[in-house]
Amino acid sequence: MSIKSKSYAELISNAQVMKAGLSAHLDQLKQRGMTPEFIDALSERISNAIEQNNVQEKLKADLKAATAALDVILKEINSAMSEATKVVKLQMPQEQWKEFSIKAKK
Repeated sequence: MSIKSKSYAELISNAQVMKAGLSAHLDQLKQRGMTPEFIDALSERISNAIEQNNVQEKLKADLKAATAALDVILKEINSAMSEATKVVKLQMPQEQWKEFSIKAKK
């Protein structure tokens, strides 16, 4: 089973079902080495995965919000640059436009 081939939710769900099955049939599985400690460790890992997934989802949401805020600022910068470019092109000789990061076009 490849970790990357399944979603986090699917992996966590499968692990929860496995844990329930192991717990329900522990007496039968003990002869093959299954222990309550193994099941407890699996349960703890499942809880940690759920908690970490929640942290990751919050970070994704925060990233989207930060990206949206950055997009607004960049649009404002683009608008200001457009206005400044018009003013420079009207007032300054073309030879000096590079000083303002303007490509030499009329």
